[in-house]
Amino acid sequence: MPKELARAKVNLCLHIVGRRDDGMHLLDSLVVFPAIGDTLVAEAADALTLKITGPFADTLGTGADNLVVSAARLLGVQRADLSLEKNLPVASGIGGGSADAAACIRLLSRTMNLQIPSVEKLAELGADIPVCIDQQSVRMSGIGEVLTSLPELPKFWIVLVNAGEPVETAKVFKSMKSRQNAELSELPESFTDAEALFKYLRAQRNDMQEAAMEICPSISLVLTEIAATTNCALARMSGSGGTCFGLYAAKSDAEAAAQLLGAKHPDWWVVSAEV
Repeated sequence: MPKELARAKVNLCLHIVGRRDDGMHLLDSLVVFPAIGDTLVAEAADALTLKITGPFADTLGTGADNLVVSAARLLGVQRADLSLEKNLPVASGIGGGSADAAACIRLLSRTMNLQIPSVEKLAELGADIPVCIDQQSVRMSGIGEVLTSLPELPKFWIVLVNAGEPVETAKVFKSMKSRQNAELSELPESFTDAEALFKYLRAQRNDMQEAAMEICPSISLVLTEIAATTNCALARMSGSGGTCFGLYAAKSDAEAAAQLLGAKHPDWWVVSAEV
């Protein structure tokens, strides 16, 4: 049975650098895809259907407005039985819906021998979908459709934490005090080790974090708790929130942090993964 992993999309940094005349925001971001995500399965069928299971299944509808269904229709697919195991929290700043749609496009294009649509068509479906297609670490700019390769990143580990409060991206944008900020610092030709990457990232920002914390105060607590774990190199929010992350050079530190945070806050979503 063909299946596809829709990895979480994490913004290690996210600078908002302008706004287009149509209201779309311009960004500059480093994006990675940890080995954690939703799973999509496709089977032959007489109609296009979607079933959702998993811990966050009850937060989503299965109708025509679901991005997975829209992605199938973008490919011209009218017959497929799609099953999505929803492991990632919804409206959480880690691209869950876009990742699912991209997984649908990869899966159906592969199994049905269909061509993946152009970047422009993908961006019309959702600004984050182009970057989610390849699930590779990249620099993302424009409204999300301009993708530039990065120096090879050293191996490191991440802990993702969400306190369970959904955050509406539109509200965060509306609450931002500045939409015209500096781009990322110049990237080095290479990162010698994880600490070199962490040092670079510490000098960057998430320009949406302050506004998101005002809307969703639990983000502040999550960041404080992550930062207090042993050998956490950086604690920051991803995307428009409310998922936050901690970065670690050692797998053992990431696993210990995830275990500690999960035990202390059993109602939080906490996972660790290699990047």
